Amino acid sequence: MKLLCFDTTAKTASAAVVTEGKILAESSVTTGLTHSQTLMPLTDGMLKAAGLTLGDIDLVAVSHGPGSFTGLRIGIGTVKGICQGSGKKCIGISTLEALAYAYEGQDVLICPVMDARCKQVYTALFQGRNNLTGGVGRLWNDIALSIEELGRNLKETRVPIMLVGDGAELVYQALAGQNPSLRLAAPGMRLQRAANVGFAALEHLKTEEPISPDLLMPQYLRLPQAERELLAKQQAQKNG
Repeated sequence: MKLLCFDTTAKTASAAVVTEGKILAESSVTTGLTHSQTLMPLTDGMLKAAGLTLGDIDLVAVSHGPGSFTGLRIGIGTVKGICQGSGKKCIGISTLEALAYAYEGQDVLICPVMDARCKQVYTALFQGRNNLTGGVGRLWNDIALSIEELGRNLKETRVPIMLVGDGAELVYQALAGQNPSLRLAAPGMRLQRAANVGFAALEHLKTEEPISPDLLMPQYLRLPQAERELLAKQQAQKNG
């Protein structure tokens, strides 16, 4: 099975084609351009370089959140367009779970963290499994919380914890002095990759069915800033 995979949840736009245990093609860019400008040219060039067409693809996978609200909408909208035009099905994967797949096959705790601004992060916790078992084991559900709260939640952990994601360095700088178990992933293992979305999707497909594109929805974890500010204003007016 060949999966066309996308991640647009942060500053990097990434596309890949994976099959079981193998990356057939992968490409990514981190520029000042929006994902709407880069994603499709990036994908077209990657497929051509690999000698593939959409007709060779069996399924489309995408990080469905958490992440940048605009990035999520672009990635999911792209997948919906591809699937509706080709009749293919799709699958959405947690961005945090896909990040944890950088350490698939290694016996280590993995804490993906994405910068959610305002001293908050999107995070979860996973246990890497050995190569015979495959995948990663989820220990925490995806959640948005403050860096301070994350520090308290990890405080009692005595085994090494690998921090991955675009918020990893931020969290490491804030918490490493309090918790010597924290480890900062190397740059090449730290950020979102479409290939890891694909490997996570392949694991999910062992027990889940793919969905039609109309059912694919973003998983934000919290409201967009404009909505949060409006609710806060309404609450202040109510209390005043």
